Amino acid sequence: MKLKILAFGITKDIFGTSQQEITIKDAITVQQLKSILEEEFPELKKLRSYFIAVNEEYAEEDRMITETDEIAIIPPVSGG
Repeated sequence: MKLKILAFGITKDIFGTSQQEITIKDAITVQQLKSILEEEFPELKKLRSYFIAVNEEYAEEDRMITETDEIAIIPPVSGG
């Protein structure tokens, strides 16, 4: 199955695009997705923190992700 991942801010720069697509065999957890992305894009590991949103809501590490989910990577927010 294919997962389409939306990227914003610095994560968009790391990916080199605003959307990234990965192919997986089965549903995976948010933590597994992070591991896959960090292996393919090691620069993600350098971020202080980033979040995964699934269907427009921040997702816990054990949340299952399926092909029909909308996935977004939310970079660290800064400002004042």
